[in-house]
Amino acid sequence: MGTVSEPIDLPRPKRRGRLLRITAALVVLLSIAGYLVVQYVSGGPGAPRCVAGTGDGDGATFGMSPEQAQNAATITAVGISHGMPERAVTIALATALQESGLRNLNHGDRDSLGLFQQRPSQGWGTAEQIMDPVYSAGKFYKHLAEVPDYSRLPLTVAAQRVQHSGFPDAYAKHEPDATVLMDALTGRESASLTCTVAKTAQPGDPARVRTDLTRAFGEGVVDARQPDGAGQEVAVPVRVTDGASGAGSGREQRGWALAHWAVAQAESLHIAQVSYAGRVWSADDAAKGWASAAAAATDAAASSPGSAAGASGAPTDEVRITVAP
Repeated sequence: MGTVSEPIDLPRPKRRGRLLRITAALVVLLSIAGYLVVQYVSGGPGAPRCVAGTGDGDGATFGMSPEQAQNAATITAVGISHGMPERAVTIALATALQESGLRNLNHGDRDSLGLFQQRPSQGWGTAEQIMDPVYSAGKFYKHLAEVPDYSRLPLTVAAQRVQHSGFPDAYAKHEPDATVLMDALTGRESASLTCTVAKTAQPGDPARVRTDLTRAFGEGVVDARQPDGAGQEVAVPVRVTDGASGAGSGREQRGWALAHWAVAQAESLHIAQVSYAGRVWSADDAAKGWASAAAAATDAAASSPGSAAGASGAPTDEVRITVAP
């Protein structure tokens, strides 16, 4: 008796078509998810955004959200206050770009937290301390300074000596962006950080600006007294201690470091205007970047007579920060 073959159950055309549609739908969903992640990280089209790069508009630039700019500026300011060289600031920024994308994360691998994904269980501090960007940056610089000849090491090697990461080569790819950020935020490149910020009706607090400046740059960075006749303004004298070295140690360079820090904090501190060395950044005209003080005063007077106070005439040895009224 011959063998009877079992019928082969071929996929029905309808079933095959359904599988193709499901696959296509999954691909679309994954693409949308990826797009949303990118928009979340970058701030999205039309969202508030900061750009660091050469002041003349030529050369490399790095775009980021105001949150990322704020954290990058804090990391840089802490490096300046600790007398760390520019190479150390570049290493710190590249490390934070890799570890957290310059976001102060409240989660991570195991108990890792913050900008540098430091672990309370490994002696980096309490969770509350690590979530403070000033503290976490200071701890990073402290450990980096203990690495022999770190400034001569490849960036990824120096960072790894501090971090002990499971991906020791990951830091290198961030060095170009970290260098652009360092050049801007240490003031090496003047008028090279600008931000567009969300409109807010909430007034700024000069006392909070002073407090945050002092925490980031150290004691003595601002005068304790309120500047006469400038209730919404913080005047920051550009002082350089005799014999000072490290990032932002030149007088004009330090002024730009302070000015760029203020622009990076504009959204969180409700800063309306920053002026230094004959240039002005205004939240209302942020798309124009840093304008000349004379042009800014003329534009302000034309749009609202009497509103241009503080836009010009600021001493060149002071950074003036005006908060929203």
